[in-house]
Amino acid sequence: MKIKAWLNAARLRTLPLSVSGIIVGSGLAAVLGKWDGLIFSLAMLTTIGFQVISNFANDLGDSQKGADNDNRVGPKRTIQAGLLSQKEMKVGIFITALISILSAISLIYISAKNLSSQALFIYLVLAGLCVLAAITYTVGKNAYGYRGLGDLMVFIFFGLVSVMGVFQLYGLGFEWLVLFPSITIGLWSTAVLNLNNLRDIENDRKSKKNTLIVQLGFKKGKIYHAFLIIGGALTWWSTVYLLAITIDNFILFLSLIPSVLLFIHLKKVFLTSVPASLDPELKKVALLTFFSAVLFALALNY
Repeated sequence: MKIKAWLNAARLRTLPLSVSGIIVGSGLAAVLGKWDGLIFSLAMLTTIGFQVISNFANDLGDSQKGADNDNRVGPKRTIQAGLLSQKEMKVGIFITALISILSAISLIYISAKNLSSQALFIYLVLAGLCVLAAITYTVGKNAYGYRGLGDLMVFIFFGLVSVMGVFQLYGLGFEWLVLFPSITIGLWSTAVLNLNNLRDIENDRKSKKNTLIVQLGFKKGKIYHAFLIIGGALTWWSTVYLLAITIDNFILFLSLIPSVLLFIHLKKVFLTSVPASLDPELKKVALLTFFSAVLFALALNY
């Protein structure tokens, strides 16, 4: 049995970040009286499935293209370490994609009563695009992660699609205030990817993995990182403030605590001159984003 190898390939530490948008969108729906435990559970399961597909595909794609080598910083990938073969990983991607699509279809079916026929079609297309985006980040001749488009895709799928998408599955229409936290989660999720790319800049450049950071360079990449962190904080603070005064719930301000800690992280990034030393910062931003989402949803429905 290779259970440990598959768990390593799934990169469990990335999963809390992936569900942050679902937690925020569901928390907003709940305060409006539209909570549905089954929709929430299926949305969480589907999102985790999409993230695991992405992690498997990254393992495969970077192995195929030579980006996973002895010079790579961070945890060693399973194919690189010889724990799984490329053939086994392809099977794993197929099975996980199948399970995720079935979960997505179940989610859409359960939510059908809340959606128009046009919206149903859009969600089915989105489910397919999520799987495609998860795989083609590093797999294939035109892998978009090797062309500097990873940041944009993370912002769209982890932020806009995750938060606003699940919010409307509960039977709610578009709300401008939901756009703010979706931008926050999108920017902070992109910040995690950016840290990964800052850490790996030298190896990515040598491996011709043309990430946005490879194009910008290390110094400008840190300025871009500040934009992601500060931009996310501003939209987050605006969301919390507007909701707190609107529904007279000042406990919501507790959900600002993790975002304050992000500025300590930002200071660390700007003081860092060695890319490899940024590795511990990935986990910090991912967990602070997750805890922001959890505190927000809990305080909102206190």
